[in-house]
Amino acid sequence: MSRIQTPSSPLASKSRRFTALIFICLAELLVVLDNTVVNVALPTMSVELLASVSDLQWIVDAYTLTFAGFLLTFGHLGDRFGRRKVMTVGLLGVGAMSLVGALSGNLEQVIFARAAMGVFAAAVFPATLAMITNIFTDTKERAIAIAAWTAMAGFAIAIGPTAGGWLLEHFSWHSVFWMNIPAAVLVVIGVLLVVPESKASHVGRFDVTGTGLSLAGIVILVWTIIDAPHRGWLSATSLIGYVVSVALLAGFVAWELRTPSPILNMELFRIRRFSLPALAIAVSYFSMFGFLFLITQYFQGVREYSPLEFGLHSLPFAAAVAVGAPVATLAAQRFGTTAVILLGLLVLSGGMYLAGQTTVETPYLGPVVISMVLMGLGLAIVQGPATDSIMSSVPLDEAGAGSAVNDTTRELGGTLGVAVIGSIVASYYTSKIAPIVENIPETIMNATEKGFARESVLSVIEIRNRDINPLFDQQKENLILTMKTACLEGFSIASYFTVAAALVTALLIAVFLPWRPGENGSLLNAFTSKEPEPAEGSSPRPESTATR
Repeated sequence: MSRIQTPSSPLASKSRRFTALIFICLAELLVVLDNTVVNVALPTMSVELLASVSDLQWIVDAYTLTFAGFLLTFGHLGDRFGRRKVMTVGLLGVGAMSLVGALSGNLEQVIFARAAMGVFAAAVFPATLAMITNIFTDTKERAIAIAAWTAMAGFAIAIGPTAGGWLLEHFSWHSVFWMNIPAAVLVVIGVLLVVPESKASHVGRFDVTGTGLSLAGIVILVWTIIDAPHRGWLSATSLIGYVVSVALLAGFVAWELRTPSPILNMELFRIRRFSLPALAIAVSYFSMFGFLFLITQYFQGVREYSPLEFGLHSLPFAAAVAVGAPVATLAAQRFGTTAVILLGLLVLSGGMYLAGQTTVETPYLGPVVISMVLMGLGLAIVQGPATDSIMSSVPLDEAGAGSAVNDTTRELGGTLGVAVIGSIVASYYTSKIAPIVENIPETIMNATEKGFARESVLSVIEIRNRDINPLFDQQKENLILTMKTACLEGFSIASYFTVAAALVTALLIAVFLPWRPGENGSLLNAFTSKEPEPAEGSSPRPESTATR
């Protein structure tokens, strides 16, 4: 059994437990914010670093790639050597690599800094949820703490554009790195002062083979998903990436099932209260990151907002997440996880459908705000109860690895969401805009400008502000309107994919996940007989072997 706080320990006090929660959530905020705040700085960085659209994408994806790849490894290392210790190393590493990024003078240095930040961030994120599970052993308190954790995760993702926009209004793009350094130092001090150490009391031999297979398999899979929209989903490179990653991950599963000391207990996936909520989280993040991709293009390209205006207009999404997560987690205690997750997926699909109906003339106050609120509420309603269900199914000795699974599904879902939604929108947009742009004379728009116009609606601001032949003014306005219309039509098509994914997942949840708190019945169990699963809302299992 893991080291749990006893009544005589410092965290027997409720106030001390929730003070620890504050610093754990601040560590989470720093890591998640780093994943999104840089996005609004990309236009400025493209000019100063002479970066192409592909280069800019790697500034973002370098972090995502290493972060997703190392989550499971560091989750296990936290269980083995101490979660607070691993998280502290991660926070200091994020601060140090942020300094490298802040002092970078070229594109290569920025990409290296972002990739290294992703590695250290992966040491922080699984530890946050694992420590919450160990500190809060009371069912209701743990639900509240996990609700705060999930609310902070969604809020940090949504607030990133606002924070980045404010920084760029007053400072250079380097400021998105500088801000991390004092924040990391302050959080480390707070964590060391008030957060107790916890780790598994019994560990076997370190699973080197499993660690290597998981790291290689996840990294190659995420890289293939990121790169597929550029090379083609069915190109030779993409197909090789799929095959190699699947082979490595299959080898990982086979190895983990036979090794006496796995980094991830594969028996956990037999527990429906673990595997199905993980699927719901993956689909929710698929939808959310796809939605964030849409509103980034919409606010900065279609509505031509500045970075700060973009951030401020996206605040309803952040507010909905912050309010919805704690309410949903507490509601799940009363009405059951299944009902709440199902409601969240339906709300999420409704918000995405409404977002897909947006046109150039659609007012912000109305359908746009409503779609953001529905998306935020849907995400919050799903992820709070789903995370609680996942962590309640995991033995305390394996809380770090369980948390890492929870986090990895988010990253894979989000990465796939951006890749799929982005690919659909880009394909439709390019098919509509490329023929028009090609007919514009080189004296009016050079080859580089045509390339940007073909790739993204974000180039409309540059086109509008460019001094050109007055005879081209009307043609320019027509081009801008066509670019905006094509972008939103592509969004509409893409939205149907996310709606379908959410509805299919909702059906799976309704059929296979037990409905009532403390009972084991699902719709499927009305026709089949199964061994009982752990009661909903029960404390994490002390055993190292999960039961069905």
